[in-house]
Amino acid sequence: MLDLAVKKAARAKGFAARKRAFGAGQGQAAEILADFLAAHRGRALAGYMPMRTEIDPLPAMAAHQGVVCVPVIMGAGQALRFREWSPGCAMVAGEFGALIPAEGGWVEPEVLIVPLVGFDARGYRLGYGGGFYDRTLEGLRARGPVLAIGFAFSGQEMDAVPIEATDQKLDVIVTENGVRML
Repeated sequence: MLDLAVKKAARAKGFAARKRAFGAGQGQAAEILADFLAAHRGRALAGYMPMRTEIDPLPAMAAHQGVVCVPVIMGAGQALRFREWSPGCAMVAGEFGALIPAEGGWVEPEVLIVPLVGFDARGYRLGYGGGFYDRTLEGLRARGPVLAIGFAFSGQEMDAVPIEATDQKLDVIVTENGVRML
């Protein structure tokens, strides 16, 4: 079992790096993401509603040609579910203040844009500590292929994310500097 203090310290470092990067702006990151996603048109895409200093995927989500959904936290220790989203749909505050669609169908995504605090060259991500995306990716991958895209500022890269056996790897990282296949 990984020492929780190690992940806590890594998160503090990741949040600080993300805050600095956010202040500098995300450049063409959303356009780079949209260009990458064009090859996945028609596939159900899960994005996220950016909070605080997270990099903003909304323009790429709005440009996607296919069903788009966002995560809904169902409860502690559970996998995420995804509700259909479109630009301008009615939103309400969900768990942790993240906005979620007020109504809409449930969707099982094939492509996921995953928010993160930090990432490394091996494809591991450091999240917020709830394990929601790790449980979700594990469950989705057990049912079939999914593509997990880490979307972040390049300044969020770490030498090595502290990992545990339950941590799920990303398939791709997209930053303002381009696409990195893992």
